Amino acid sequence: MEITAKQPWLGSLGEVPATLDYFQGSMVEKVESIAAQYPSNIAFDFMGKSTTYKDMAANIEKCARSLRTIGVRENDRVTIAMPNCPQAIYMFYAVNLIGAVANMVHPLSSEKELEFYINESKSVTVVTLDQFYHKFEAIRENTCVVNIVIARIRDALSRPLRVGYMLTEGRKIKKIPEDAPVIMWDEFMRLGKACFWNYKVKREADDPAVILYSGGTTGTTKGILLTNLNFNALGQQVVATNPMFRVGDKMLAAMPLFHGFGLGVCIHTMLSQGGRCILVPRFTAESYSKLITKYSRASSPAATPCRSSSRKSLTSSSTTTRPSSRCAKATARPRPSPPAV
Repeated sequence: MEITAKQPWLGSLGEVPATLDYFQGSMVEKVESIAAQYPSNIAFDFMGKSTTYKDMAANIEKCARSLRTIGVRENDRVTIAMPNCPQAIYMFYAVNLIGAVANMVHPLSSEKELEFYINESKSVTVVTLDQFYHKFEAIRENTCVVNIVIARIRDALSRPLRVGYMLTEGRKIKKIPEDAPVIMWDEFMRLGKACFWNYKVKREADDPAVILYSGGTTGTTKGILLTNLNFNALGQQVVATNPMFRVGDKMLAAMPLFHGFGLGVCIHTMLSQGGRCILVPRFTAESYSKLITKYSRASSPAATPCRSSSRKSLTSSSTTTRPSSRCAKATARPRPSPPAV
């Protein structure tokens, strides 16, 4: 017997559709479809440097080939501990492209927390910035990590900004030993030249794609396993409830991509729907106001309880509570809920 329920809200939806047909592929497939439609459109901006959808897609492919070359396979976990920067975007979608699962963690978490996140997810590879290398090296022997890939913010900057960065922030970063057992980003991306075939893995909507972590407000931090459909549906829902959205519209991505809202709305919603992300690696009121002025028609993320923590995300140590060993799985439904924030 079919069960029906009254839906009194339908008359108040206006231009918002009552139902949606959700994309049934992977997250990267949705982004690739946009790149094929609008190759010359700007996908994201980082510190004044713009990247087109075509270039972004090409770098995702290179990154995916390199991941396969170093041994990452379908359903493996890859820990990404990075702020909003181009390398993080490429790595996130490359992990999805090869059928692995992205384990998104706060790079300023304590060593003990990072060790828990890596072991709980059984990550085989870690990707982080040079300034966080020493924390990961300190716990490496206590984990099952095979490779650590190190990126640098300066490599994603234009030449004038790179010089200024090295004279200010860059000089504060503790140097990585020349014989350190890591793969630097440029070297990592070159490794993909050895991989030509069978690096793409077909994934379905209900396949796991991302692990995010709760804030520990109830006393414990939990891993939340989310599917391709969770994020693709969220992107369609956000745009469906905003009839004014147009391809090329901008959003200031101030929320970090290891945060549900940051990854789900600021990054994936925009890239999967043809928008333009303004990547904000470090939130400060001064820099944020300048970006709002520069990108005068850019959308700004809605205020959430994490806004204050986003402001501190790259300027102070994490204070999350001690993790527990429990891991919750979010299962996709015909109308899945947005990723936990």
